[in-house]
Amino acid sequence: MSKRVYIHTVGCQMNVLDSEMVIADLKRHGYSVVDSPLDADCVLYNTCSVREHAEDKIYSALGKIRVAKENDPRKTIGVMGCMAQKDQETIFKRAPYVDMVVGPGQLHTIPELLQRIDRGEGRQLAVSLSRTEGSQATIARSHETFDPLRDPTMRPTPFQAYLRIQIGCDKFCTYCVVPNTRGPEQGRPPAQILSEARILAEQGCREITLLGQTVNSYRYRDGDHTTDMSALLEELHEVDGIDRIKFVTNYPKDMSERLLTTVRDLPKCSPYLHVPAQSGSDAVLKRMKRGYTIADYMEMFERIEKIIPEASVSSDFIVGFCGETEEDFQKSVALIERCRFKNSFIFQYSVRPGTQASKRLEDDIPHEVKVRRNNELLAVQDAIAKEDNLKLVGSVVEVLVEGPSKKALKSDPEANVVQMVGRTPCDRIVVFDGNRRQAGQFLKINIDDALVHTLIGRVQTVDVVSIDLART
Repeated sequence: MSKRVYIHTVGCQMNVLDSEMVIADLKRHGYSVVDSPLDADCVLYNTCSVREHAEDKIYSALGKIRVAKENDPRKTIGVMGCMAQKDQETIFKRAPYVDMVVGPGQLHTIPELLQRIDRGEGRQLAVSLSRTEGSQATIARSHETFDPLRDPTMRPTPFQAYLRIQIGCDKFCTYCVVPNTRGPEQGRPPAQILSEARILAEQGCREITLLGQTVNSYRYRDGDHTTDMSALLEELHEVDGIDRIKFVTNYPKDMSERLLTTVRDLPKCSPYLHVPAQSGSDAVLKRMKRGYTIADYMEMFERIEKIIPEASVSSDFIVGFCGETEEDFQKSVALIERCRFKNSFIFQYSVRPGTQASKRLEDDIPHEVKVRRNNELLAVQDAIAKEDNLKLVGSVVEVLVEGPSKKALKSDPEANVVQMVGRTPCDRIVVFDGNRRQAGQFLKINIDDALVHTLIGRVQTVDVVSIDLART
């Protein structure tokens, strides 16, 4: 009888991809996947450390699984990902029933670690070197990535997949733990990326989203030859079966004219760009050590408008960062109003242990002020998103159909007509009445209505013209 594994994932797209890779690896070692931690022999939590709330969710989940572990001591509990790399032994102290702590650079060791636990070798800790424990090259080697082993059953749809092209980050923003948890910035070899893209295409994937902490900064040097993001996109564009290419997350200073021209000129590249601003205030950006000014950001944004006028741009903002005044906050409001982002992910600042902000800056903005600013900024963004979505009413958009919507999944599973959901090249969500067989297809949708985050439409009908076969 095969062992059963359950995995719970929080955090970014990188974590979603990591979980897919881990499960594929464990399946190769004879594990099967179950939907409940209570039914599993091995329970894995793939964690995030970007915000305190994400860590709290994991410790809460660990508390809930404790009774199951006490009732069945053979059940293996593992914590993996960024929180594992950051907290390491602290996790064992806070949750002593955890058997395994594995950082994001050591996920390939999980099958071996589970075997050690089964042999009675006790707790297992596998993490990468910290940024001060060796040379850049030595530290980089301690952050490994998987080979292109993919499992389409672990993706929300088999038609869409994440593809990692870069790991780590060297930007060292003062609020961020990622350079410490995921290590130095490294571009994967283009040959590996292309091989993985071809495997995904063979599995029926039609849309890939390239992942990196600063994905547009991608570089890979092989001797005297350097492959940059533009060159990589040109190579991926030639992969048969892949029809749409997206990439996230972008760094403003590296959004070059060459890259934007490449996106414009390659039909498979989506005109969707996620470019976090984080704040509209130069003073706040300087304390964040973001490496650019608002003038720099606007120069980049206007370059996008000029080269890809149909592009949709989304962003990230942190409210309540150390020392943020009301004037600083209003500059963030003004930036959203000027750029009219498709959407913005807005977060309240929380201190992350080990970051430069935690060591040098005072978290001096009251919680209630952070909440108010979050709500105000979100209201401005939502109003803009709805206004711009309403402008699309009466138009026709092309979507890649992902499958039944969340609403449909809760309704009658036997219904012939269900609400389906798809995404446009600009990453807008579209719902329409259809059938499950349409999943994985590209369809033209007439847009009839719009909400803040969703377009509502119907499948475009095609007039059928009768043909006199005797005359053809």
